[in-house]
Amino acid sequence: MPRASITESSAEPGSFRDRSSRVFYRNGAVLRGVSPQALKNWHALTKTTFFRRFSAEGRLVKTEAVEHSNEPMGSETGEWAGLLKHEPIPVVSYPYEWSFSMLKDAARLQLDLLLAALDEDMTLKDASSFNIQWNGTRPVFIDIPSFEPYQPGHPWAGYRQFCQLFLYPLFLQAYKDVAFQPWLRGSIDGIAPEQFNGLLSWRDLLRPGVFAHVFLQSNAQRRYGATQVDVKSELRSAGFGKQLIIANVRRLRALVDRLHWRPNTSTWSNYYQDHGYSEEDHNLKKAFVANAVQRARRRLVWDLGANTGVFSRIAAETSEYVVATDSDHATIDRLYTSLRDDNQPRILPLVGNLADPSPRLGWRGLERKSLIDRGQPDLVLCLALIHHMVITANIPLQEFVEWLADLGGDLVIEFVTKADPMVKTLLRNKDESYPDYEVPWFEACLARRFRIQERRELLSRTRILYFATAPTA
Repeated sequence: MPRASITESSAEPGSFRDRSSRVFYRNGAVLRGVSPQALKNWHALTKTTFFRRFSAEGRLVKTEAVEHSNEPMGSETGEWAGLLKHEPIPVVSYPYEWSFSMLKDAARLQLDLLLAALDEDMTLKDASSFNIQWNGTRPVFIDIPSFEPYQPGHPWAGYRQFCQLFLYPLFLQAYKDVAFQPWLRGSIDGIAPEQFNGLLSWRDLLRPGVFAHVFLQSNAQRRYGATQVDVKSELRSAGFGKQLIIANVRRLRALVDRLHWRPNTSTWSNYYQDHGYSEEDHNLKKAFVANAVQRARRRLVWDLGANTGVFSRIAAETSEYVVATDSDHATIDRLYTSLRDDNQPRILPLVGNLADPSPRLGWRGLERKSLIDRGQPDLVLCLALIHHMVITANIPLQEFVEWLADLGGDLVIEFVTKADPMVKTLLRNKDESYPDYEVPWFEACLARRFRIQERRELLSRTRILYFATAPTA
């Protein structure tokens, strides 16, 4: 099953395995070279009404054909037949950085597109969750060459891929309360049917969708996976038709709608209900952040440890785009649904552990990139976070400040002292006293790599805010 192209792919030969197209970046533009067959499919796609409708709604990446010009279009298989230009995605993200509700909404878009395509005798040959990106909280399908004319009698080629990269991860979270992100990060092709089947009990077979989409598919894989049987020919001979695919996709759509995850209350998902700030301190903190954000036009802001997104929203008021990350899945899921309901177009919430960030993955480390490779921030918000990095994750304070400096942007950071109740909680069962976690050493580390422009101690006297400008040479 071919791997899908994504918008941040490299132009280096062999960096992706989709032989029908290749994506290039040129002066901020996203260009895609396509094969003769992919170009023919593109012309067929542009004649459909669903293509125009989904593009106008922002659910399908805006795309147009352009002249070859002097673009380097060669590949190991010859010259590309045509060139497409896509509207850029602000920041590329991956399914193992999404929350449950994000993956669920992405699955809905995938199925809605397939149903619309089948209605006009087109289909999607792929069903990878990596084919969907985000404009804020709006999912956008980006893999235009996945569309091709429907061939009568052919099954839905992307069904297994949909299960592995959408349905099984959703099942894992909804039915077993097990985080899907490590599974998708651990395997670029998702969770195989036989693998997922081995995780289930007999009682799980009674859950909606499990018997049909896990147990039966796992058995079919064992039965046909190593044989020479031409399954497509057998299906055509049996009278397999488009209506059977439509019925299956509609059942999947209804099944996805019914999936829900009810997370246990985490330590940090209710943080701002019992954070210990006085209302006056909280307002001082918001004003400090707003002032720092407004000092310059911010192209991209990272809000690290975003929690409920209070400061992400402040940053989004005057910035082009904000990436809000937090390691707490439940918190990010709540943030996503809140932003989605508000139709917020400039904040992308992501699940991410800074002590174990998303690495480069795939062939030659180019298929999936690190976050810094996908969008370097010009301002970083690091509020009520440093004590978690130093005390919980055991990252040396100086190392953490060095990492922040290497990001290359301005910085708003909050230092929470050992006298603060939150830090006392973290230190309660620690043998280590963390002698480096002190204000003088922190300020020395900060001054070594940044220019400290403003320092503000909150009324609690246990928290200090700093605004520092871009690292010195």
